[in-house]
Amino acid sequence: MVANFKTSHIDPIALELGELFARHGFELALVGGPVRDLILGTKAIDLDFTTNASPDQTLEITAEWADATWDIGRDFGTIGIRKGDETVEITTYRADSYDPDSRKPTVAFGDNLNDDLFRRDFTINSMALRLPTLELVDPYGGTRDLEAGIIQTPGAAETSFSDDPLRMMRAARFAARFNYALADDVFDAMKNMAGRIEIISAERVRDELTKLILADSPRRGIDLLIDTGLADYILPEIPALKLEADEHHHKDVYQHSLTVMEQAIAQETGADGAVPAPDFVLRFAALMHDCGKPATRKFEPNGTVSFLHHDVVGAKITKKRMRALRFDNDTIKAVARLVELHMRFYGYGDAGWSDSAVRRYVRDAGDLLERLHRLTRADVTTRNKRKANKIARAYDDLERRIEELAEQEELNAMRPDLDGQQIMAILGIKPGPAVGKAYKYLLNMRLDEGALGEEEATNRLKSWWAEQETTS
Repeated sequence: MVANFKTSHIDPIALELGELFARHGFELALVGGPVRDLILGTKAIDLDFTTNASPDQTLEITAEWADATWDIGRDFGTIGIRKGDETVEITTYRADSYDPDSRKPTVAFGDNLNDDLFRRDFTINSMALRLPTLELVDPYGGTRDLEAGIIQTPGAAETSFSDDPLRMMRAARFAARFNYALADDVFDAMKNMAGRIEIISAERVRDELTKLILADSPRRGIDLLIDTGLADYILPEIPALKLEADEHHHKDVYQHSLTVMEQAIAQETGADGAVPAPDFVLRFAALMHDCGKPATRKFEPNGTVSFLHHDVVGAKITKKRMRALRFDNDTIKAVARLVELHMRFYGYGDAGWSDSAVRRYVRDAGDLLERLHRLTRADVTTRNKRKANKIARAYDDLERRIEELAEQEELNAMRPDLDGQQIMAILGIKPGPAVGKAYKYLLNMRLDEGALGEEEATNRLKSWWAEQETTS
């Protein structure tokens, strides 16, 4: 059948390549996600092509047309091509086989498009668009499943997931992205084969988890990871929350955490805002913010349940899990810091804070302040509207005070009245731990009292240093 796509949604390069391969007597088809997106009415991006031409033939065909080519993926049948500002990949039809104990396939080139499509993960990604004729090739019902909102594999789900266990996470991710359901056999296979995910590298698991968290409906994907048992292997801290009742006994902490994540997502702003959407750091911190509760649960004599210091414990747990998943250090630090700070606000409405306490709140949050605002507000899931409104008013007041102090003192760039070089000159000391202690003393003084000026700061520093020498 000839697909009925908007011409404006098809990249001109795809049509040019189709004409080029046809003139040389070879087949070429746009394949996978770009075809799915065209059917859904959006523009095809990240173009992937498949062909019956060998890698060497692809290089020969495109040599004069392309601005640059590279063959780093030649062994797997893939040739990279750059034309203008665009980069695409063209892969020879494949008919791979897999070792059950390894993710690495035994590469075998195929000779027809249908076999190539059969080896792909899901039917919604197992469609192709022949070029330049725009003939849709859909042998496994991808358009049917798109219309029904179903995640289904082209062949037996068990075989597909055995070939590449990461496809189980991809199933959850696509369910989260498109808000689709899993076919029964796909769900059952994921549940029966969850342990197979252990042969997948931490880096690949991390990348799929990140995409899931950034999807339109991450709650659906996380629920699937829990219900199939995959989370027990990749993110065990989250299913552990299902065992914990919160202080109010009206919901388990797992459901609370998902609600907090959704409420945090609702507070993300657009690309020009303070927290552009989608924001992984905010979303993952919201999901993990109470992960320290199982380790800190205590039944009090009055019958209540407490989770003392679960914020600090949770930050440590979060760091450990993210390191195991090979996240970069900056992302780990940011997420863990939000988890550690998410309880800092509570008590503000009852006791009130001094200006120095507000300064410390801002200083400790640093460049995470806007995310902390959103996480703290999202953490209110009580059904008691009076209580929720009271907390919201208190946080409104805190944000107002932060803005007022920021206007006065430029909190985000706050520094002591004296820098490290001045400290060393005044005290006659060399670089070392003593300089850091003096700097911290001056910073705390600045936070507590505001700017003092160089002269007063120098006098205070000398007095403090004299005390240090006396007591040492």
